[in-house]
Amino acid sequence: MASEGLRPFCAIYSTFLQRAYDQVVHDVDLQNLPVRFAIDRAGLVGADGATHAGSFDLNYLCCLPNMVVMAPSDEVELTHMTATACVYDAGPIAFRYPRGSGTGLELPEAGEILEIGRGRIVREAARQPGNKSGVAILSLGTRLTESLKAADHLAAQGIAVTVADARFAKPIDTALVERLAREHDVLITIEEGAAGGFSSLIVRHLAETALLDQVKFRPMALPDTYIDHNLPDVQYDEAGLNAPQIVTVALSALGAQNAQQTA
Repeated sequence: MASEGLRPFCAIYSTFLQRAYDQVVHDVDLQNLPVRFAIDRAGLVGADGATHAGSFDLNYLCCLPNMVVMAPSDEVELTHMTATACVYDAGPIAFRYPRGSGTGLELPEAGEILEIGRGRIVREAARQPGNKSGVAILSLGTRLTESLKAADHLAAQGIAVTVADARFAKPIDTALVERLAREHDVLITIEEGAAGGFSSLIVRHLAETALLDQVKFRPMALPDTYIDHNLPDVQYDEAGLNAPQIVTVALSALGAQNAQQTA
């Protein structure tokens, strides 16, 4: 359909897309066809358990040359990304979203068209111009809520925190990444996927630009294990991707004495 000028959407679970990977590579990506992949069950999936957990789609999609990969932080962002995918004709594009309900935000009448490969600052650390300090948290997907909670805990301890929503796993917002690395002592990435996904693209860019020598980089991703079914909050606590664990990682990177204590 895409080769004949139509705009097909493939709505599919992340784990089901794994089984069609050869078709994604050879039938879509190699030909750079504008197929839209709406990927449900991204990240941990509560009662659906390990068999349906979308842990690996960031890894197996971000390595493909023509693929664009988005991850909304909430239902409004999902609306924007759906609209963006609708009009994107330069090649294949995917947006991944979790199982479950949204955060209760009011949805716009129409989604905005996002600039490809551009994230956004959600919370800006207060600092003097040119003063490198504090922590930057770059969140991909719905861990943004927990990142903002962690920022509140850290701010209560007098630590300047910037929180950014990456929006795109690929292409990454290189300007945003470089700014966060240059302006902060610590850069944390957090994603709802296995190690080797979004964070690997970030660390590679930091290394190539020599910024990895200038910032304490701390990636947070799913652990190297399958997590059994449970309530999503409990699963993410087990995975170490909730606000208290983000706070611990930040304090440890800063060299704080109370790294094991969260506010």
